[in-house]
Amino acid sequence: MMKSSDFINLALWSIINIMLFFPRVSPQIFYPPDLPITSPQLVKAYIALQAWKNAITSDPHQFTANWCGPHVCNYTGVYCAPAPYDPFILTVAGIDLNHANIAGFLPEELGLLKDLALFHINTNRFFGVIPDSFIHLKFLFELDISNNHFSGPFPGVVFFLHSLKYLDVRFNEFDGKIPPELFELKLDALFINNNRFQSTLPSNLGNSPVSVFVVANNDIRGCIPPSLANMAETLDEIILSNIALTGCLRQDIGLLRGLTVLDVSFNYLAGPLPESIGAMKSLEQLNVAHNKFSGQVPSSICSLPKLENFTYSSNYFSGEPLVCLRLPGNDDRRNCIPNRPFQRTPDECSNFYAHPISCASIQCPIF
Repeated sequence: MMKSSDFINLALWSIINIMLFFPRVSPQIFYPPDLPITSPQLVKAYIALQAWKNAITSDPHQFTANWCGPHVCNYTGVYCAPAPYDPFILTVAGIDLNHANIAGFLPEELGLLKDLALFHINTNRFFGVIPDSFIHLKFLFELDISNNHFSGPFPGVVFFLHSLKYLDVRFNEFDGKIPPELFELKLDALFINNNRFQSTLPSNLGNSPVSVFVVANNDIRGCIPPSLANMAETLDEIILSNIALTGCLRQDIGLLRGLTVLDVSFNYLAGPLPESIGAMKSLEQLNVAHNKFSGQVPSSICSLPKLENFTYSSNYFSGEPLVCLRLPGNDDRRNCIPNRPFQRTPDECSNFYAHPISCASIQCPIF
């Protein structure tokens, strides 16, 4: 999984970019109640936020209790800044209602917030769909709607958000296919894990410039597209756990030299671990547990200079070099490795090796 330090670094990177994009962002700007609204942008923001307040059915912590009156820059969770196209116009640049436990839906009027750069509402109880009016949010840089109850197909409105760099829709109830267009967006981080997607990984996966990609805990199936190797210049972390992947890992996965985290655990991947993984000199976390990998664990993998944790339990490996046992985080349980504790039974191992899996014969289903 992603390390907390990486999340912090990504957050700091995002804040720095927003500060450059929207100079003089204030954590809260307070205006006397009798001061007139200073710009058409704030008038539209008032309309949008009042419509949103009316769409809220529960606000147990009273985050929106002060959403009254025209001065929206005073509202909790609303952040104002000079407009990117005119430093003399004050506008709403950010919404942050993370961890508010608010229930309700997103009204179409939110499309009036055309200068939004950040929209963060993770860990609430919002339901429904993302309004089509979000296509007007041309400056939106970060969209985080994770850990809510949004449903329906993947929110296609994001394909119109050309400034978007950070997209987080995890822990919702989105279903259907993962659209190939998603991997043509110029994103830096993409989290779509823990939904109900039923799909394959699109063949153009490798077109994405993301540094972090998490798609765990969905019903993806199929094989890892060969285009994954095209992400060598940008990819830092990829988590593909528990998505019913089949097939084998290709040798060209070793081209991902900048990868620090690779997690393909809890799938149906088979064959040997590619020796080329030993070329991933930046790799820190490698998890291939709960698959059908077999053969010898390559010593080059366990010799990686930065590898801290290597989990390869619950496979059918028949041997491992001593260097693997010296790793600080090593888990080789439930394999077929002689003279190691907590291995599979001899019958399990003999039955598996009596019918060896050929990577060349594996068919990748297409949905």
